[in-house]
Amino acid sequence: MASSSEIYIEATQTDPDVRAQVAIRAVHQGLRIGLAAFGDSELVAGSQNGVHAALVDFCTRELRRHLAATDQALFAAASGATETRLLVRALRTTAAALDAHIDALAATDDTTSGMAIAQVIEAILAVHLATEETLLLPALAALPGADLPALVMDVLTLLAGGELDDPPVLDVREIPHGRRHPQVFARYGRLSPGEGFVLVNDHDPKRLRGEFEATHPGTHTWDYLESGPELWRVRIGKAAVGA
Repeated sequence: MASSSEIYIEATQTDPDVRAQVAIRAVHQGLRIGLAAFGDSELVAGSQNGVHAALVDFCTRELRRHLAATDQALFAAASGATETRLLVRALRTTAAALDAHIDALAATDDTTSGMAIAQVIEAILAVHLATEETLLLPALAALPGADLPALVMDVLTLLAGGELDDPPVLDVREIPHGRRHPQVFARYGRLSPGEGFVLVNDHDPKRLRGEFEATHPGTHTWDYLESGPELWRVRIGKAAVGA
């Protein structure tokens, strides 16, 4: 029987997926409020009162930290799946646009141009964050093999200045069965093309292989290094570009 801490009502505040989405929305709200605060200041006097410098600092630090964390944790987990591949491509396009405008903001000494660039950043960011909230997070919650609460914890870890553990060997034998596949998919999602890791298991992971073939067709590699009878070792990789 599940312990009381493991019992929840789906699609309510006790649902781990719902709580994970609430946590991301809180992060988003902090970004919105932080950026909007500069719109209430007299940016035209930025070179004198430091508003422009503070805005550049906010964008280059806080905003870019968020873009990097969500790319490494959320986008990576969804980038290879057929259900979410195009969505991630669109989000990475808007993230690249934000990055380019942040560069332009940092490079300008003209406060009028700085105000205009800041308004563009705010507009693009609004669309970007809304897409994460309304499309990406629900898609990840429904994606086979994905563990949204764990992915959101990864985001929060990165935002706090921590690093994610990406071991070359992932031994899942001591991990509860329901948690194994999400950890494997999360590890796979952070691979660059041509990279891989070794999965160690106590049985032939045939069902996991089927999930990879369904969600990442043609973009992953699967090579048995050892096939039982007590230990299975599989090298799982992300196919090199053009392979």
